[in-house]
Amino acid sequence: MGNVTIPAHVDPDRLGTLLTEAGWQQVGGRRGLYKRFLPPGGGGSGLGKSSLVIPLDHSAPEFSELLHAALLQLSQDRDLWTRSIYPRLAVEASDEFRFRKESAVPSGLIEWRNGEVLIESARKTLVAGAKSYISPGRHFVNRNGRFAGRYLDQVLMGQTAPGSYIVTAYAPPNGYVSLRSGGEGSALDVIPDVGAAPVRAVSQAVARALEATVEALEHYHSSSSLSGFEDGVSRGVSYEMTNAVLGMASHGDAADILIEWDSSAPSPNSLSSYFEFTRDDVEPLSRAAVQLAEDQGTQVVTMVGRVHLLTKKNVGSPGVFGIESLLPGSPRKVRVRLRDEEDYHEAIRAHEEELAIQVSGTLEKEGNLSWLYNATVIQSMGSIADYGARPASTGIEVSDGQMDLFERGDGSSA
Repeated sequence: MGNVTIPAHVDPDRLGTLLTEAGWQQVGGRRGLYKRFLPPGGGGSGLGKSSLVIPLDHSAPEFSELLHAALLQLSQDRDLWTRSIYPRLAVEASDEFRFRKESAVPSGLIEWRNGEVLIESARKTLVAGAKSYISPGRHFVNRNGRFAGRYLDQVLMGQTAPGSYIVTAYAPPNGYVSLRSGGEGSALDVIPDVGAAPVRAVSQAVARALEATVEALEHYHSSSSLSGFEDGVSRGVSYEMTNAVLGMASHGDAADILIEWDSSAPSPNSLSSYFEFTRDDVEPLSRAAVQLAEDQGTQVVTMVGRVHLLTKKNVGSPGVFGIESLLPGSPRKVRVRLRDEEDYHEAIRAHEEELAIQVSGTLEKEGNLSWLYNATVIQSMGSIADYGARPASTGIEVSDGQMDLFERGDGSSA
């Protein structure tokens, strides 16, 4: 076996806790001196080559040597070490968010596109919950985005675990997130009473928003009403969170999120820590996302179409794209001006993979052109072929001052 990395400083009590969580069993020891563990299925005698001894007495002259030997022994099981033990020892303390997707391919693998969606959904979930920590809202767009970004900067991503595909996020419970830009690396990050939020509190906001979203789903399944999503806004339900969870529920049989709170800080027992989603949740999440994205003071239209135009006037701007409607009751061709830059990347993906896309925005007519303003991409749908549409040609026509990303081939006006 190749070289392995052994953490320089390890708390033996924490190591014992991690082993217990991984299914190991304590089978002996002496108080204050050592503990002996057996791996899952290792028998109950406490003896034999598979047992592991963890020293506890820091003052003993052989403590460091024995602990190092125990860690080396553990590292021989590469899968256990790299996926379950080393990541949590390396970060000293961490709350874990495990985003799991059922996959029909062999254990620990996932279709590439679905893997990308799962990682994106995990990121969106953390960001949406972090935004709700600052202030609840139906649709944040870019509001509270910088704070959410600073929270995300403190989170580590772990390797996928065996079984169905799992993406793990590690959030340090004892850290702090600056409440204003420019605070990184200063006292704002470490002093809780001077313009900083505890990372654990932000992580709890993520859990609270997930809990409220699941409760809204349960209410919908029993009543066919979306009122639970509206009522849950004060607890973190938002367009961003419903859209993140929609990515978990889509394109698979089942998915779930498991949160394990690190024992270094008191666990929030009042919050749920397990959230499960199925394909039956896709419809209510889609409808809720549309409703929460709506500006209550304007007439909002939702449509499904094929992306046939992609432009960006300035780098960093949300961007504009054109869609051709695939369903009756909407203008045949519409230009979409986005509210959020991240949605532009979803439009590019839909164009490249020839997927239908669902968008929502304020419909206005300007001359011969129809526009959706302040628009949001709700989700990518199935193949445009499922709607009886022909694949798009690889091109667009752009306006003056815009960046040409594709060249249109049909010669028609958007």
